[in-house]
Amino acid sequence: MINWPHVRELKQEVGEDGFEEVIELFLEEVEEVIEKLATDDRSQLAQDLHFLKGSALNLGFQDFSTKCLEGERLAASGKSGDVNLSGIIGCYAQSKAAFLSEVTSKA
Repeated sequence: MINWPHVRELKQEVGEDGFEEVIELFLEEVEEVIEKLATDDRSQLAQDLHFLKGSALNLGFQDFSTKCLEGERLAASGKSGDVNLSGIIGCYAQSKAAFLSEVTSKA
């Protein structure tokens, strides 16, 4: 679900304080888009999922990124209605819980 080696590498690169800022920014930006998707707003679905995919990869949310990629491909091919938004949102929630549980337990 989470690419922990990538997370550790990122933490080493940016340092403890920088890592906390990266997490805060990630959560703020991603949750804004997740809230939009939760309303079933598909007006910019391919772009929203592209953004989420990249953000997820940066912080090691591997499964979430994969789901976003799958959805992005569908949306880009004109099949926005086939994108499983609840599955993407659910995967994000699970990934976030797993990530925060691990990160806060090591703080």
